[in-house]
Amino acid sequence: MTAGRRGRRVLVIDHAKKPGEKIRISGGGRCNFTNIHTTPKNFLSDNPRFCISALAGFRPADFIAMVDAYGIAWHEKTLGQLFCDGSSQQIIDMLLDECEKGGVTISLETEVKSVLRGEGNFTVETSKGRFEAASLVVATGGKSIPKMGATGLGYDIARQFGLGLVPPRPALVPFTFGPELREKLEGLSGVSVDAEVACGKTRFAEALLFTHRGLSGPAILQISSYWKEGDEIVVNLGPGHDVFAELREARASQPKQEVETALSRLLPKSLAERLCEMTEVTGRLADLSDKRLRALGEQVNSWRVKPQGTEGFRTAEVTAGGVDTKDLSSKTMEARDIPGLYFIGEVLDVTGHLGGFNFQWAWASGFAAGNAL
Repeated sequence: MTAGRRGRRVLVIDHAKKPGEKIRISGGGRCNFTNIHTTPKNFLSDNPRFCISALAGFRPADFIAMVDAYGIAWHEKTLGQLFCDGSSQQIIDMLLDECEKGGVTISLETEVKSVLRGEGNFTVETSKGRFEAASLVVATGGKSIPKMGATGLGYDIARQFGLGLVPPRPALVPFTFGPELREKLEGLSGVSVDAEVACGKTRFAEALLFTHRGLSGPAILQISSYWKEGDEIVVNLGPGHDVFAELREARASQPKQEVETALSRLLPKSLAERLCEMTEVTGRLADLSDKRLRALGEQVNSWRVKPQGTEGFRTAEVTAGGVDTKDLSSKTMEARDIPGLYFIGEVLDVTGHLGGFNFQWAWASGFAAGNAL
């Protein structure tokens, strides 16, 4: 769109049947198209400074202005996340309309067979013939959600031209547990609580959801981007509560009360009962020592758990890692050693937090490259 507005002749090659399918499914079909609180701190990368220039060059307000110009109604959900009131298709239609105004040609159901670089030009061999251009922009995304057609093509092209790769891995993805922990938590699938989840020094406070395989929900998806195999996470299921202190108070005021009943004032009943069972702290409060109540309090306020793994690229919202940014210009997204070759969006080693940040990076990096072509 940006290059087309500048009078460049642009061909978009897409192997999908329809354009923008990941836009269509995002935000439950309402497209979380940006986040008004976007800053470089909302992104992971081996080079955290790489995203600064592009994000400054195209801000959430710039995208919102375009959305408003098209009369697309939107609303803000929690934490600065913006969604369409209607359908994500409105965002796709807007972008397609802008491309059309810029004279951009979009070739769908077109498979890329090979990419070559000759005398000053790139040649792309496809299932619909051969195309030549002075510039080639790789905007292929990562490996997330392969059933939607995601592949590693972008990484293959980067390797072909000698660019480095930060190993791609699933991000914004649910955790899975081993059989033993799954058995202990059986029956809790669908239970949701507000929680604070930490991995190392990074922490997020949002909703957490128990699943039949492990844990999901925004807090878990956020922390998954920072988690590496073998890491432990620490989950506070009662943020804002000193559970041990509150159980002691309950013991003083209502000693005959069952501990499960006292705990279910803070947590869903089924979860409270299960945590009491797991720590073997059950029965009347009057019969429970400080030591036992402290053990239960710690289970709630700092539950230490080592996930077996994640659900992988199948359900990951994005891919962390990707084309190493040290080989690219942060102002234009162009490969330093290969003039005319650009990488934008998720294929790069720039991964946003949950909540519209990855779309904002796609728009901003696309705008930067579009202005440089």
